[in-house]
Amino acid sequence: MSLRPAALPSSVHAPLPVLGRDVLVPLVTGGEVGYAALDYAASAPALQRVWDDVAAYAPYYGSVHRGAGYLSQLSTDLFEQSRATVADFLGCRPGDQVIFTRSTTDSLNLLATAVPAGTSVFVFETEHHASLLPWRASDVSYLAAPRTPGEAVTTLEKALAAREQRGPALVCVTGASNVTGELWPVRELAAAAHAHGARIVLDAAQLAAHHPVDIAELDVDWVAFSGHKLYAPFGSGVLAGRADWLCAAEPYLAGGGASRRVARRADGGVDVDWHTTAARHEAGSPNVIGAYAIASACRALAEAGFARLVEREQALVARVRAGLAEVPGVRVLSLFGEDAARVGVISFVVEGWNSSHFAAALSAEYGIGVRDGLFCAHPLVRTLLGGTEQEPGECAAPDAAPGELPSLNAVRVSFGAGTPEEHVERFVDAVRELVADGARWRYRTEDGRCVPDRDQA
Repeated sequence: MSLRPAALPSSVHAPLPVLGRDVLVPLVTGGEVGYAALDYAASAPALQRVWDDVAAYAPYYGSVHRGAGYLSQLSTDLFEQSRATVADFLGCRPGDQVIFTRSTTDSLNLLATAVPAGTSVFVFETEHHASLLPWRASDVSYLAAPRTPGEAVTTLEKALAAREQRGPALVCVTGASNVTGELWPVRELAAAAHAHGARIVLDAAQLAAHHPVDIAELDVDWVAFSGHKLYAPFGSGVLAGRADWLCAAEPYLAGGGASRRVARRADGGVDVDWHTTAARHEAGSPNVIGAYAIASACRALAEAGFARLVEREQALVARVRAGLAEVPGVRVLSLFGEDAARVGVISFVVEGWNSSHFAAALSAEYGIGVRDGLFCAHPLVRTLLGGTEQEPGECAAPDAAPGELPSLNAVRVSFGAGTPEEHVERFVDAVRELVADGARWRYRTEDGRCVPDRDQA
């Protein structure tokens, strides 16, 4: 792979320039092409501005909350200013806490440890695994996949009204599906939860980079998201919201930073006085660069203006959907229907193709990076595809042999504020060409992945 600038048309420009926009990748058919990163739902490229901000800070790196030196003081101020920036970005209320974590998954697992004993948790089966799985220690009700936003609200209302326990309750819901991109009726679900005495946490992993998220306006109790989907580098995330359950819970991790005072007892044990601020759940040396990167991304999105970004992204969504609709045998996956509001995340299947084979051909023959599989949302994808417990088949053998189950997977294309129009056009043209003419290369399964057969070269 070459990192030298690619000779690309002027249409490569996007509202927020990202790293990797000039990377050239080799094609199995010969030559190189500028890489089209269309897997934002997994990890969006870091913004150039974020990278520049982090690079400018790096020489001043110092320990946080633990040093009297100038660089330590500077880093501590930067870390806490980043917390304030995120709180402003999310429209946090007075008294809300912003806790820096590793990711959305980490954030929701943290909240799961803070849920009071006896809490009833309600989660739709359509959730990404990050918000579907952390509640195993609680009394969990998995709600069936709704087929309209209104049905989602009525399903939740009925489940909350029917619960036998009168203790605490928590609803966990996504803001935008990582499979279909469809927006969920968060404000209405929050109203339903609160009307029945429940709290609600919003998984904004697929929402925060595409659409404004305002805790107060949505009236949710907590929001969780990941930096690596918000144009920041890997390894940072946020849990923001109400402080009471978090302050009452045992620290997520025990260690320095979470404790205010530790003293030996006469019996040989120790007494610990834990912080009641966000530090309670941020034990150890914090990821100050990760926090600063998230704050930088938040500032960049806010300054660019979400109205402008949303309008442009919706034009890209419309172009992809229209292009796919013109290709015979392509079926776009949808839970709420054609007219549902959505962000730049679209999943589809192609008749006669194993999705891993299709994604591999897009990469190897066109330099287009997409995602294939079940997208860590297995129950939802199986519902949308009408499948059961099936594993993806061999990449070059889309049809099942007699007596075998067919493969079950899909292709996902996703994009955002760093996506050039040229990448979307190339994707649509590539799908049309692959379906019409087939792949130009042979592929095989290697270690569970579909890869070009190098013996053909």
